Amino acid sequence: MFTSNAKFTTERASGYLQQLCKHFAHKIEVQFDPEAGLIKFPFGQCNLNANNGVLDLTVTAETQSDLTKACRVIGSHLERFAFRENPKIDWQTVAAT
Repeated sequence: MFTSNAKFTTERASGYLQQLCKHFAHKIEVQFDPEAGLIKFPFGQCNLNANNGVLDLTVTAETQSDLTKACRVIGSHLERFAFRENPKIDWQTVAAT
């Protein structure tokens, strides 16, 4: 399993979490509340947590290629939704397990 994590400091952490989850819920399985979410892509999944002004994103996938794809999809959507804040999504890859 491959894992990557990113943190985005913003006063709108919960709002972005919910916006991302609602956006993807039209096409794939999603679970969320104001503090936590799970987006299940066919090529991986993203766990989201909003706490104390930080949106924490953890993406997991079976292959490095799928991990890269999932990070790109989540990151590009968050950048679009949070364009006023110009977020820099810096993914930190965790050792494969």
